[in-house]
Amino acid sequence: MLNHNFLCQIFQKNTLFCRHEPQESTTTDAISRFFSLILQSNTAQASIIMKRLLFCIIATSLSLMAVAKEPESYAEASFTRTTADLGFINEAKGIARCEFEFTNTGNAPLIIIEAKASCGCTNPDYPRQPIAPGKKGKIKVKFNPAGGSGGFRKTIIVKTNGREKRTSLYLEGSIIPRK
Repeated sequence: MLNHNFLCQIFQKNTLFCRHEPQESTTTDAISRFFSLILQSNTAQASIIMKRLLFCIIATSLSLMAVAKEPESYAEASFTRTTADLGFINEAKGIARCEFEFTNTGNAPLIIIEAKASCGCTNPDYPRQPIAPGKKGKIKVKFNPAGGSGGFRKTIIVKTNGREKRTSLYLEGSIIPRK
């Protein structure tokens, strides 16, 4: 609450307002007395007082604007898993498939810009339409084991408009070669 003592503290007790004995007053009384004394004081003193008052008003306004800032909108892909273990894959049986399911846990639509595999034997397919907040999507991956043998670990880089711009997904397993 604005009162005589508060205004004296702000203006460092160097105004005509603060040289008088403090009185019990309401906020309205203190403000009207303050401005009437400013008008009665000399020009230099009034200028200093008005600059301090303007500074207080600006500082208060900036503080209120910072607090009242609207929440940031963002998209975020939360994957249920980032590694798919395909186990043992028989080369003769051909293409192996798996899916990576995700949810948009943000508050703005999620757009998958690109899903790119580390080599040509892995082919990711991703949704081209924006995923609404709270909705789910899937990245479907095909892995061709032809010509391979032994253990493997393939990487799929998913680029989005989300907070985390890049997410790495992994396929791993072992290829059993044809006999």
